[in-house]
Amino acid sequence: MSFSDTLYNEAKPIWDKQLEHPFVKGIGNGSLDEEKFKNWVRQDYRYLIEFSRIFAWAAAKSDRLESMSWYAFGLNLTLNTEMQLHRDYAKRFDITAEELEQVPMWPTTRAYTDFLVRTAADGDMADLVAALLPCAWGYAYIGQHLAQGNPPEDQRYADWISMYSSKEFTGAAEWLKAEMNRLAEGTKSEKKTRLIEIFVLSSKYEYLFWEMCWNGEIWGV
Repeated sequence: MSFSDTLYNEAKPIWDKQLEHPFVKGIGNGSLDEEKFKNWVRQDYRYLIEFSRIFAWAAAKSDRLESMSWYAFGLNLTLNTEMQLHRDYAKRFDITAEELEQVPMWPTTRAYTDFLVRTAADGDMADLVAALLPCAWGYAYIGQHLAQGNPPEDQRYADWISMYSSKEFTGAAEWLKAEMNRLAEGTKSEKKTRLIEIFVLSSKYEYLFWEMCWNGEIWGV
């Protein structure tokens, strides 16, 4: 069994809860309330700005040219493909590009991105990949799952499913899984335990992100 298989098995209960979350199911059947989806558009845009920094850190820390090149590709994919989808969504909801960039981060968005950036800055490459993998792999996983059903009539949700189930995004997830396996090869059990902890924590944040967008969130002070 590969190390990425181990990671998946450790986080599977969390990933199963994501598939059953009403936000995710609402995308799949097209019933998701528009205001809740707008929450996701705004907060995920802010998330992706910080997520891009992780790929920049990865390119700088890479131990081989092949990986450096791929992380540069991932940075471009995030900044110029995935974020463009968000800007296109925003136009459909009459949300300006300025609003997307200036909307305050909600607590979960701030906590998750701070965790990712700190891990990328302070950890090694294995730590970094373990932290970012639940997002890249998880969205492809959800997209592929939703793509198995009939596409929703609401084109906005159909486009979401199409993007995250695409060969481009699933291919990115597969590359990162292979990279995780490479980086974990030969590491001590204590290190692998730490990588599992990071992966599971990011998976928990992924679930909380859906919760945040479904329920709304405020700082309270």
